[in-house]
Amino acid sequence: MISEQVIEASIARSRAVTYRGTHLAFCIPNSLNHLRVHTFATKEPETLEWIESIPEGAVLWDVGANVGLYSCYAARARRCRVIAFEPSVFNLELLARNVFLNQLTDKITIMSLPLFEQLTENTLNMSGTSWGGALSAFGVLHGFDGHAMHKVFEFRTLGVSMDDAVKKLCLPRPDYIKMDVDGIEHLILRGGREVLDGVRGIIVEINDGFAVQADESKRLLEASGLRLVSKAHSAMIEESATFNQTFNQIWVR
Repeated sequence: MISEQVIEASIARSRAVTYRGTHLAFCIPNSLNHLRVHTFATKEPETLEWIESIPEGAVLWDVGANVGLYSCYAARARRCRVIAFEPSVFNLELLARNVFLNQLTDKITIMSLPLFEQLTENTLNMSGTSWGGALSAFGVLHGFDGHAMHKVFEFRTLGVSMDDAVKKLCLPRPDYIKMDVDGIEHLILRGGREVLDGVRGIIVEINDGFAVQADESKRLLEASGLRLVSKAHSAMIEESATFNQTFNQIWVR
């Protein structure tokens, strides 16, 4: 059928990107993924700089990996051992394809269960069903800013805490964590006290207007012995009326 041929042709499209001597390629089946690749160097330059500061061979947990842009960059540029957490069924295919496309299967392990504060069965609530989409939430009905999300899709799955991911699933303990899960960062941190005690650094996306998220995240990270050294967002984010209160916070031990 023509429709099947169109879908197959779309998913097979890819675009190469080079950043500071690191060469990668990513699937671009739709305009959203094309935009993600086009803005690879400009959307979150602070995240790329943070990844470049990670020692070679370190274990990185990419919590909220989406389609794997930063997982692939860390694995290729810093030879990191990456655990890529991504529960969206719509993003998992592209994440797997991007890992395979860049020949990084030996470096990146995909974890399709969401992280949460405890081991629990609950609902992943999604604001969209596009390949490469974001703004989903596990176990809650609020979005990245603490306001009610507009849900268009949902499914039941298991969530697991960071500590249980190590103790029960035998995942390697992270040396570094990148966390961008659009609103439940504080809940995930709540379930990772033992893991956080051992990390060397974390970059976590926090919305300053979501006081509950910001305050609890700060308390938990400080309690684990980490200190905030910077927070930043790009000019692209600053110009967004929706996201200009959202910053990537960098914490170190």
